[in-house]
Amino acid sequence: MPSGLIALLDDVAGIAKLTATSLDDVAAAAGKAGSKAAGVVIDDTAVTPRYVIGLTPDRELPIIFKIAKGSLRNKLLFLLPAALALSALAPWLLPPLLMLGGAFLCFEATEKLAEALGGGHDLAQEALATHSSQELEDQKVSGAIRTDFILSGEIMAIALGTVATEPLWEQAVVLLVVAVFITAGVYGVVGFIVKMDDIGLHLAQRTSYLLRTIGRGLVMAMPVLMKILSVVGTAAMLWVGGGLIVHGLHEFHWDLIPDSIHRMAQSGAAALPAIGPAIEWTLGAAGSAIVGMAIGAIIVGLLHLLPRKH
Repeated sequence: MPSGLIALLDDVAGIAKLTATSLDDVAAAAGKAGSKAAGVVIDDTAVTPRYVIGLTPDRELPIIFKIAKGSLRNKLLFLLPAALALSALAPWLLPPLLMLGGAFLCFEATEKLAEALGGGHDLAQEALATHSSQELEDQKVSGAIRTDFILSGEIMAIALGTVATEPLWEQAVVLLVVAVFITAGVYGVVGFIVKMDDIGLHLAQRTSYLLRTIGRGLVMAMPVLMKILSVVGTAAMLWVGGGLIVHGLHEFHWDLIPDSIHRMAQSGAAALPAIGPAIEWTLGAAGSAIVGMAIGAIIVGLLHLLPRKH
């Protein structure tokens, strides 16, 4: 009997060890998947605050919460099951779908650049003039959730590509972890960004000189931060989208462009060995961004050639 109990305890310990190892693997895979999707996450964070422009301050956080719920619904009810079905039934579709998603990101980023260079008009002010506050809020929330669906699709596809060779249950857990934590992280940061000026104004009215200084700094930093987020988000879309296309070319053994970028990055790293890894990553990202800008420019140009409805 004692020997049987010891054997049972050994089995339990082995199962516990195996479970811990599996959880470590899931955590590592989720971290890797999240880092791979970082470019899209940055853009998601940069895009969302614009949906509360023109609304009263008391509605900003409730609207962000509505968008966050819609984002989580997008990921868990639609994108996660679709990703698992794709992995189980047609894994060969993942590389071309990622390339298509990358092309869309490149198009979005290039179009943003074209609009920035060509100027534009204030759509938020136009909406304020023609819609009630509730209509405007509903319109902004639905628009944000639609945009999030596209960006969330990219995040889930990139995460799936990272764990495509793992068992299906591990893919499901990793995608679930990525969906929940990225949604919480993105919309937590977005909530802070949209209330940063209010926090700064509150601190600026305190009696402490330090708090007043911090408050004034937050208020002054708000427009600068929004511009930085816009630039970083656009750059991230280019290098992530271009990187997806470059990786897809490699998967299909069309290696001229991937090999050229790889050699350029390695040459740069060899020239400055002290900071070799950083140089290699930077040059690789720059090469992917150039590819992304070229693809985006082609798509934008083709769309402008299409006849428009009047």
